[in-house]
Amino acid sequence: MSALYNFDLLVAGPLCMLIVLVLRRFFDLAERLPRWNRVLSWVWAPALFGFGITAVFRYRNPLLDDAYMLGVYALVVVTLLLLWSYRPARLVLLALAPLLLHRLIKFGLDLGDLRLLAPYASIFTSLGKFTTLWLIGLVLVARSQKRNLAKEQQQRQEEEQARQLIATQNAELERLVAERSATLTQQAATLQQALEELQMTQSQLIQAEKMASLGELTAGIAHEIQNPLNFVNNFAEVSAELLEELAEEQTKPAPDTELELELLADLTQNLQKITQHGQRAASIVRGMLEHSRASTGERSLTDLNALCDEYLRLAYHGLRAKDKSFNATLHTDFAPVLPLVEAVSQDVGRVLLNLFTNAFYAVRQRQQAGEAGYAPSVGVRTRRVGDEVEVSVQDNGTGIAEAVRQKIFQPFFTTKPAGEGTGLGLSLAHDIITQGHGGSLTVTSQEGQGAKFTVRLPI
Repeated sequence: MSALYNFDLLVAGPLCMLIVLVLRRFFDLAERLPRWNRVLSWVWAPALFGFGITAVFRYRNPLLDDAYMLGVYALVVVTLLLLWSYRPARLVLLALAPLLLHRLIKFGLDLGDLRLLAPYASIFTSLGKFTTLWLIGLVLVARSQKRNLAKEQQQRQEEEQARQLIATQNAELERLVAERSATLTQQAATLQQALEELQMTQSQLIQAEKMASLGELTAGIAHEIQNPLNFVNNFAEVSAELLEELAEEQTKPAPDTELELELLADLTQNLQKITQHGQRAASIVRGMLEHSRASTGERSLTDLNALCDEYLRLAYHGLRAKDKSFNATLHTDFAPVLPLVEAVSQDVGRVLLNLFTNAFYAVRQRQQAGEAGYAPSVGVRTRRVGDEVEVSVQDNGTGIAEAVRQKIFQPFFTTKPAGEGTGLGLSLAHDIITQGHGGSLTVTSQEGQGAKFTVRLPI
């Protein structure tokens, strides 16, 4: 009875379904070929349908299962061709080709009811076994190749993720840099504005310090100008009297020639004295104007001896104008042949005025302390030291403590009471000498015994 049914189809169906299932999973057809994967899921249907039809008509053919399996192999081949770009698929196709050719030849022989001679039949059977082994071997190789490709793909994905992460981080970094740049730009603008305001304030403070030192000069300048003016007035009055005598002598019937010559000689001498003291007054006024105006920065050959002498007396008389009871001994020790120095005279004059003013302030403070037998003394000395000219301003005042000496050249630092000092004098003096003229300004002192400031300028 069983000979009337094609049960081989029922066996071939699940076998082919297993082959297709392995194929679908091995090549991940659900992701690679989703539509074709759904088609292959129905590969069992032809076997069941063929078995049903042949059972109804009671038709039995031993080649139906072979034909069905060849059809399934054809679907497998088509699947592998669709996956041609995938290397394991090409390898499996190469592995399947001998087996498929062997099955086609066997099916053709069975279909034509042909028989090979005994020696060839055994060889053909051996070839069938070899194609199976060939298929298994290459499938294992393809499996290994698939794993390697999976690892490479995973590595590529990790690299891609790393690149994406780097790109994200770069974008975030660029955003942060842009934000930081904008912040820095804003801060730079704020700092630039603050710097401009600071420079303006500094200029105002320098001008205030300059005007403060100019105030110190006022009384001294008035005293210094008064002296030559007194000489000018006195010689002018005497000259007027001489002119009257000369006029009277000339009105006489017999003028005395010798007397006239004597009167003319006296007049000439008086005029020379008037000119000399007038020039002295003009020089004092010119120095005051130079001190009051802004520095041009233009250097010229400067006589430090004359500059020191002038500002020493101006500073002294300026303090005496405030305190008539104050007296001090002035010592000058000027080098007889002192080289001229290339300097901005008005700036160096401000430095000297500041040093002299501080020296007189220190000796006055010590004098007011009521120390018995104390005699205020301020001195200035000039000399040449190698390729430099040295100016030393020394006093026997209150001196400077060690803690104060360390901060004495700092801006706004002062030991004077409020309202008596800006704290900029020595700071500006230090900048003028060191930065403006490439020299040095140092101080040595012993508290209670006086101080000595030394200025050195290159020749």
